[in-house]
Amino acid sequence: MKSSWGLSIKMKFMITVFACLVLWSVMLVSFSDLFTHQLLSAIVNVDSKEAKDKLLRWILTADFDEDSCLSRHQSSLYRKPSPHKPSEYLISKLRSYEVLHRRCGPGTRAYKEATKNLIGHDDENYANRSVGECRYIVWVASFGLGNRILTLASVFLHALLTDRVVLVDQSKDISDLFCEPFPGTSWLLPHDFPLMGQIGRYNMGYSRCYGTMLRNHAINSTSVPPHLYLHILHDSRDVDKMFFCPMDQTLIDKVPWLIVKANVYFVPSLWFNPNFQTELIKLFPNKETVFYHLAGYLFHPTNQVWGMVTRSYDAYLSRADQTLGIQVRVFTRRAGYVQHVMDQIVACTQREKLLPELATPVINASRSKKLNAVLVTSLNPEYSNNLKNMYWERPTSTGDLVQVYQPSGERFQQTDKKLHDQKALAEIYLLSLTDNIVTSAGSTFGYVAHSLGGLKPWLLYRPFRGRAPDPPCVLAVSMEPCYITSPSHGCENKKRIDLATVFPFVRHCEDTRHDGVKLFDDTKDEL
Repeated sequence: MKSSWGLSIKMKFMITVFACLVLWSVMLVSFSDLFTHQLLSAIVNVDSKEAKDKLLRWILTADFDEDSCLSRHQSSLYRKPSPHKPSEYLISKLRSYEVLHRRCGPGTRAYKEATKNLIGHDDENYANRSVGECRYIVWVASFGLGNRILTLASVFLHALLTDRVVLVDQSKDISDLFCEPFPGTSWLLPHDFPLMGQIGRYNMGYSRCYGTMLRNHAINSTSVPPHLYLHILHDSRDVDKMFFCPMDQTLIDKVPWLIVKANVYFVPSLWFNPNFQTELIKLFPNKETVFYHLAGYLFHPTNQVWGMVTRSYDAYLSRADQTLGIQVRVFTRRAGYVQHVMDQIVACTQREKLLPELATPVINASRSKKLNAVLVTSLNPEYSNNLKNMYWERPTSTGDLVQVYQPSGERFQQTDKKLHDQKALAEIYLLSLTDNIVTSAGSTFGYVAHSLGGLKPWLLYRPFRGRAPDPPCVLAVSMEPCYITSPSHGCENKKRIDLATVFPFVRHCEDTRHDGVKLFDDTKDEL
């Protein structure tokens, strides 16, 4: 009996211990699950915060579905952290603009009222009447992709400064290239816009061209038309280019609809208006970041184009220690392969230590080798093929490896062909992701690429009389694009003056000698 009673006690003890162990294990598992859940929640919250921070750094709103435009949310993953932060004032201005566009954009009551009033009203005093709460500026697609991107950014900045709503001519392939930039609305000009069948034919001879009306004294404060056409092309007269001046803006502000056709980056001219300049300084304290911030806000490649970008980057650029972009554009009647341009590219990249020189003797292969990936964009594949063969046939003086890649070689520019333009945009974006970049003088394609990437390029001087210039290239001081055909005089001065001498932050472009002007960051000079 004693032994049986003792065994019973032991059994009860063991059962009690076992139950405690099970209970403790359950508690540990529960605590572990709780801890894991809290940890995962914290990680998700951190990731979400980082994603929002990235959007804020790129002045983007989070009010978009990520799947509809992957580039908007993923582009920061392919770029190095930027030292160029947008001003709080610019961010606030963009949020206010988004509200304005939602209130006045296509399909709204305000838009319908504005277009209804536009039809059948061509009398001189129309704009002095009550024409609704919204005013518009319509961008008409003109010339090549680089021109279009530069001019659309310029038109949008004018809209920001004047509280207008920008609408984009979609008769070309703009919707196949870029996502919608404004949440909850569209920037595409509807196909049933009353003037749609006419705007493509507007030129300096059009009776509502502002420069022509000014020259003919057909416009004043009491005689303003319902719409105006602004001709800001390479062949513009000075009278066309003065639209930005204070007195001109007083007239233009009264016009409900502006139609703009441009092929030049006219942003520098906006700084010559004292009223605009005050606002611009608050928007862009660092004056050479204007296009960089505007492009980062406006231009997000569609998913099809973004796929081209990411596949090329992952395959050819992602594993390199150093990447170099080379953009080649030949401005001659015979715009094919030109040997002296090839010589100029080699001279520039090797003289500026962007690529290693070739070695005659066999170099020691024991040291670790660095991989230099070179992205070449050109209508002609011969430039990349020659560069590739050069570094394949002979070793480099440093022992480093050079890999050359060209996404496409279309031979001829085919503007307005969907796939061609999509490839061109993908190449612009790929160039903007490189560490260093070499571009051709006067090329809007190159201007967009280096400015979009926040890069100061090495600019290849234009060859003279079939010879490569010496030096072959120059490092740009500013990353802003060049206004190639700038006005010959300022707002207050009717005589010809050198616009590069008016303000310290406007100087001559490095690659066009004395033909154009661009914005520079003058704050560095003050330090």
